[in-house]
Amino acid sequence: MLRISRDLVIDEDDIEIGFVRASGPGGQNVNKVATSAQLRFDTRKLTLPDDAALRLARLAGQRMTKDGVIVIQAQRFRTQERNRQDAIDRLTEMLREAMVRPKPRRATKPTFGSKQRRLEGKKRRSDVKAGRGGGRSFDD
Repeated sequence: MLRISRDLVIDEDDIEIGFVRASGPGGQNVNKVATSAQLRFDTRKLTLPDDAALRLARLAGQRMTKDGVIVIQAQRFRTQERNRQDAIDRLTEMLREAMVRPKPRRATKPTFGSKQRRLEGKKRRSDVKAGRGGGRSFDD
């Protein structure tokens, strides 16, 4: 059992992990050994609140299929075990992030001091610009 948060626990049997050959540089090792881990997790087996399910779908993006299966490809490391653990860590982090409700933003007004500083800065800039080019006079 993997504990994601206080309310959420997933069974490790619900996670399917397969190994395929990794792409990219690596010489003979990458051509012979299937070290890249492909994790598949069906989110329909979870009982998530509606808002958390929406956040999870947004966080997963392209990694979630239309059927609600999250597919994570891990090929950062050279060994199967480290890639397997990396994929599981990425899944748990995604689920943890989806469980956190964002704090609502509260509208605030600028302080009196910040308004004064802003106006003072504008006045200073205006004086600088007004003082430019004043020395030209053409006498005919």
